[in-house]
Order: sequence, then structure tokens, then C-alpha cells
Amino acid sequence: MKQFLLYCVFMIMMVPESPAQDSTVSGLHIMMDEVVIKAAKNGWDLAGFIRRMKEDTTFYKAFLGLRVVAYTSDNEIRILDEDNKTLARLENRTVQTMKGDCRTVQVTNEQVSGDYYDRKKQARYYTAELFGNLFFRPRVNECGATDIIGRQARAKGKIEKNKEQLKQLVFNPGSKVEGIPFVGKKASVFDEDIAQRYDFQLKFAQHNGEECYLFRAIPKPQYKDDVVYNQLDTWFRISDYAIVARDYALSYHTLLYDFDVVMKVRLEKVGQRLLPSTIDYRGNWHIFSKKRERSHFSILFDY
Repeated sequence: MKQFLLYCVFMIMMVPESPAQDSTVSGLHIMMDEVVIKAAKNGWDLAGFIRRMKEDTTFYKAFLGLRVVAYTSDNEIRILDEDNKTLARLENRTVQTMKGDCRTVQVTNEQVSGDYYDRKKQARYYTAELFGNLFFRPRVNECGATDIIGRQARAKGKIEKNKEQLKQLVFNPGSKVEGIPFVGKKASVFDEDIAQRYDFQLKFAQHNGEECYLFRAIPKPQYKDDVVYNQLDTWFRISDYAIVARDYALSYHTLLYDFDVVMKVRLEKVGQRLLPSTIDYRGNWHIFSKKRERSHFSILFDY
């Protein structure tokens, strides 16, 4: 009898785990793990979740929310050479205060090394100028900003328009970005003709002790040189579907420009708003007629 029981236990252990299920949901071909499959079988609206995820704007709104709340942030940006040695560096602290819909931004504790600034104290590097303009440009009683998507003031001038396009590409991953040569629709991961170039995964995952669904988009090998996003990982908290983290990598190469960017963003709930808590950016840019820029930018927010 004992030998029979041991045999049964052995046979049970030898049975392979149920494989992940490969299904098409809301137009996306998705590999799902057992936790997701079981939840769907028990009545979870999987198709509704996928639709909501495809249409999600909360991530971009979280960045827009920085315009309308008080916060303090510690910032560091480093410009690197091809061996990742620091050529120039800036550290500072941003303090944003609000009075009604008007914000005042003060920059303190600034420390600079290398050739970060020119003689007019303007950032020499395009990446430094972009992040400085976004996160630590001094402002006095600037009013009327909003976090409502679609109500942003239109950028004026070619440089400002380029910055807006770049912000969309970096801070609103997966969406179509008009006006960037050769990229355009290729950034729209969920459009049918672009989605077929990716493998999608949906599985249960823990993130900082919270139960989440991890949605992942990875380009199929044959398309890796013809897509913009090399990786797009998003953690949705199961309790309320809030995005708590996103890791993504994007790159593209043309004769006019090329870029290779990796970003890690963590979000937190502040009152009723979802806002960035940390941002880590590593980028390699080259624009025709300009020197290549390699940079590392990090920011830590406190609300």
C-alpha cells in the first residue's frame, strides 16, 4: 500500500503544469497565464480590461497632473560619453507651490559640473534643455495649466512643436504621435496593423507587495527593426486597475536621426490623483548635423 501511495505521488508530480493559453482578445493575440485564465473563467471581464487598457490615458494624465499640484522633487541629469563617463552633470531641487490654478516654481540646491551650461547659462544639450523645461524651469505665478487631456495649449514654433511631439512619444507610450518623420503611426502599438508585429502577454505579478496584472508587449523577432517600442511593460493594480509602474524601451533609426531610450516610471496615488513618484530615463539621441547625446536623468517626487 505504501509503495502504491508513493507511486501515486510520483505520478502527480510528473504531470506537467497547465500551459499558458494563447487567445485573441479585443483584436490582440495574447498569451495568458493560469491566474488570468482562471479569473476569466470565473467571470472576470477580460475583454473589458483589454479595451480599458488600450484606451488608457491615466499614465499621460499623471504627467500632466504635475502642472496642477504642489510638490518637491530632487533631480539629477548626467551627460555621458561613449564609455558612460560623465561629461556634465546637474543636481537640483524643485519646489512647486500652488495658489488656485497658478503655480510658482523655485529651483534650489543647484550643483553643476562640466560644460552643462554655456556662457548665457543655457543648457548646451538638447536632452538637458527638454527635461529642464519640463521639470525645473523657474516660474512665477503661471496660471491656467490643466491636466485635462486635449485641452493643452498648442505649441508655437518649430522647436516647441518638436518638444511636444517628443513628450508624447516618451510620456504617452503606445499612442500615435503625429509629425515625427518616419515614426508616426508606428508608435501606435494597439492599432491592428502594428499590433500584429508584437507578442502580447498578460499575467499575474507582484509589484512592491501589491497584486497586479502585468501586461507586456514585445516585438516579434522579424519586426524588431521596424517598430518603435522594443518593450512595454505595465503593472495594473488588481484592486482598482490603477497603473503603478511602467517600464519601456523605444528606439528607431533613420538617416536623419536615431534614438534609443529606456524609461522606468513609478506612480502613486495622491488624494484622488495618480502622479509620478520616480522617473528614471536613459537615452541616446542623434540628430543630423548635431553631436550625439547620451544622458541619464532621474527624479524623485514628494507631495
